[in-house]
Amino acid sequence: MKHFRKTMGALCAVAAFATAPMTANAQIYAGETAGVGDPVHTMFVAFANQAAGADINIQVNAGQTLTRSMLSGARGEIEFFSSVPSLVGLMANGQRMYETVDDAAEVAGNLRSILGFQAGAYHPVTLSGSGIESWEDISGMTVFTGPPAGSASSTSEALIRIITGLEPGEDYEAVRLSWGEGYAALSDGQIDMMVRPAEVGSANIERFGLSGEFRILSIPEDALANEEMVALFGRPGRGMMQFPGDIYQGQLTEGTITSLGFFQFIGTHAGVDEEVVYQATRAFWEGLDEVHATALFLQNVTPETAFTAVNVPLHPGALRYYEEAGYDIPDALRP
Repeated sequence: MKHFRKTMGALCAVAAFATAPMTANAQIYAGETAGVGDPVHTMFVAFANQAAGADINIQVNAGQTLTRSMLSGARGEIEFFSSVPSLVGLMANGQRMYETVDDAAEVAGNLRSILGFQAGAYHPVTLSGSGIESWEDISGMTVFTGPPAGSASSTSEALIRIITGLEPGEDYEAVRLSWGEGYAALSDGQIDMMVRPAEVGSANIERFGLSGEFRILSIPEDALANEEMVALFGRPGRGMMQFPGDIYQGQLTEGTITSLGFFQFIGTHAGVDEEVVYQATRAFWEGLDEVHATALFLQNVTPETAFTAVNVPLHPGALRYYEEAGYDIPDALRP
């Protein structure tokens, strides 16, 4: 219920922003983020709500694929967006999902950052009775690995490959759906397992324990020293994370769960007015108590984590705020 109340608080914040009156001459800035219930969405809405207090009005378009949002941001089509550190290099080099995008490498240089945060961990979830109690049991099963166009699916499949050697499409069926469809498919028994990046203590994950029992697979200790696993943990926006299994009601894996952690940052582009980003950044950090009250995982957002996993230069407006506030700014993040 605690997590439910936190989630409802975030949803109410969205509703409040959507219905808040604006002055006739107020400029509205376009923002894109993931779907409701995603920690990335919760953080972005918290940022937008604080910015609104400084008369920086961000219209949040939720449920977006972040690979596309980052490209739209880099092109200057939107002003604010949720950013994925692991996508920065892919865009800059025109690789994978950006391979057929002619201007991807060119516009990648326009990406700018505002602040970073620890978003959560990959949750490999399977319901009791599915027949999956260990990673090896995935063989021959149907696994939802993520949306078709996002980076989460390839990361989930890499995680399974490193631990088990199993290949999608050969040793198990990898299903790519929207996040909402993935939850529904697992609940209805249409798939055997779901790999879902979520905040630790997620109400969306915990709901599987409200009507039954479920299991989160922990990365085996002997897999942690694997060179490929070390490389996966070392990718931009990735890292090892551990949390107690009993944080979720009805969760069957005992003891500490070791998982792949993921980190994100809120981004903008070089063409956004310096004063706009300065005011939004200042409003966020000066309203940190309100941010912490939005969701349990956001209590980990502190001035000490402001540059966590950020791998593009700070926007000059954000940089100005951090300099004035006395933050220790990494040289690599200075434009």
